[in-house]
Amino acid sequence: MSTAEPSGPQPVPPIGVKVTTDLEHRPSGIRARARWIDPHTRKRVTRALVVPDEDAAEEFFTGLRASARLGIDTRIPLADYVEMIGDRWARGLDPTSTLDGYKVGLRLRVLPALGHLPLSDISAGMIDRTIDQWELRHSASTLKNTIAPLVRVFDEAVRDELIATNPARQRSRRSFGKSALTLVEKDASPRAHALPNLQALNQLAERCGSVHQSYSDFVMLCALLASRGSEVSGLQVGDIDHDTRIVTIRRQTFPGAGGLVTKQTKGRDIRRVPVLEPLVPILERLTTGREPDERLLTGPRGGVLTTATVRDATKWDDVVAELGLPNLTRHGLRHTGATWLADAGVPLHVLQGILGHKSLETTRGYLHPDHRHLADAATQANAFLNAQTETPAQDAPYVSRRRPSPGR
Repeated sequence: MSTAEPSGPQPVPPIGVKVTTDLEHRPSGIRARARWIDPHTRKRVTRALVVPDEDAAEEFFTGLRASARLGIDTRIPLADYVEMIGDRWARGLDPTSTLDGYKVGLRLRVLPALGHLPLSDISAGMIDRTIDQWELRHSASTLKNTIAPLVRVFDEAVRDELIATNPARQRSRRSFGKSALTLVEKDASPRAHALPNLQALNQLAERCGSVHQSYSDFVMLCALLASRGSEVSGLQVGDIDHDTRIVTIRRQTFPGAGGLVTKQTKGRDIRRVPVLEPLVPILERLTTGREPDERLLTGPRGGVLTTATVRDATKWDDVVAELGLPNLTRHGLRHTGATWLADAGVPLHVLQGILGHKSLETTRGYLHPDHRHLADAATQANAFLNAQTETPAQDAPYVSRRRPSPGR
């Protein structure tokens, strides 16, 4: 027998009220009824549900008592809960393109798929099966922008004591775009996404430049400044200091919900990046005879370049595949510059400032892995094994170690 309540919003006990309950046995089932006094109107409010047995009735009553303790309907649908908490789930996120992407993922994918379900009924299995369907239609970055806000919303539900644990937390750690049965090496190191050398970078820039010079410049600036595409889009002529050979990164420009948005950098800090030799002629060409407040780099029609316009105009996926770099993204250009600076021996704290990382551990991911300790371990283990296989020069005589029995 179904225990689903009538559609539409149901009354919820206000926080702190006393809920009284009773049961009425009927041929069709048990009518579980809960009552409370609204503290504002002083009127009695009733909420009832026909259930198949007394256990289901007690579950219904327990949920309403919990609602009275928490001030939130424990059976609230996910979509209603998202509306109720507003942007609370986004606390701590920088108001940049990251937040915009999360909002789109929540609105276009999470709520259509799961929003109608009571939040407390959504299990890890449901989320996993939903992700399986998303993986068939969306890219890894789209999946990330979809699952991340879902995890954050459920974190808020845990804080509100609507659920005990976050069922989306473990699901978010699965390998995007991969089968759950596929063993993926945990090389989350950004080094894995970097170009191997300057020659490969020049080849990529040349291919993009065959469409328009601005696309080549975009590639070189992202890589040799170790910067995000949005930060390159936000550069102005006055940010380039040719005397000190330093570029100051103050802002970023990216597509937002209402058009292009220019804001502070992702970390909200101004940072300074040294100009590497291959970038000198490019910056001289882009700044000569121009005003300080002009945008440094513009597209073929004078508009702002974004990672999306570069991708579409250059047919990026085809180009990188032809160059033998099928997994290279535009953000991989930032990883490239950071990796080269790390390999050049730039001190870790200096590299952290260039990249604008808040955590030193994030910067440490660009360091070349040191496997010398593994080689030392292998040497020790081999010496141990070799000692076991050596043939003794002369067999030692057998000596009985058995102790004589008492009385002998």
